[in-house]
Amino acid sequence: MINDVKKDAEARMKKSIEALRNELSKLRTGRAQPSLLDHVMVEYYGSEVPLSQVANISSEDARTLTVTPWEKPMVQKVEKAIMTSDLGLNPATSGSVIRVPLPALTEERRRDMGKLVRQEGEHAKVAIRNIRRDANGDFKALLKEKEISEDEARKAEEDIQKLTDAYVAEVDTLLEAKEKDLMEI
Repeated sequence: MINDVKKDAEARMKKSIEALRNELSKLRTGRAQPSLLDHVMVEYYGSEVPLSQVANISSEDARTLTVTPWEKPMVQKVEKAIMTSDLGLNPATSGSVIRVPLPALTEERRRDMGKLVRQEGEHAKVAIRNIRRDANGDFKALLKEKEISEDEARKAEEDIQKLTDAYVAEVDTLLEAKEKDLMEI
């Protein structure tokens, strides 16, 4: 039972880390990254689909993304979807290739993005701590029902704390890398 609780807690902590990575990939740094357009949705035959399912997205250089729709009629729809996204980008179409130039970030915008990065990191840490709290609650319930001994419960709580510390350290590492990426000109 203790191992089940530990495995569940670790799986949930991994999901928290993945969610943080996903959120951080949406934040625009000075460099053009195809993952920036991951959450842009395009109308495709009556339904909304992610841009990556209707076009090839790649980095042309450090400040330009190229989007190549797989079907010629999709060029206008893809361009419109990028324009209306909350990213503030202005795509330029030349034939069947859409170029998306990324404007340089100002120092003030970089600081704001740094605050957003730290905020996302704090959300991830809170989620990890909540998972620890849930696991410790499960151990206390097992102890109360006399399914495990006090020593086993204490050892399990120590293990969960070590797991929590490891995942919080991983969050810090991700945040540090993203902030460094943001401040790079």
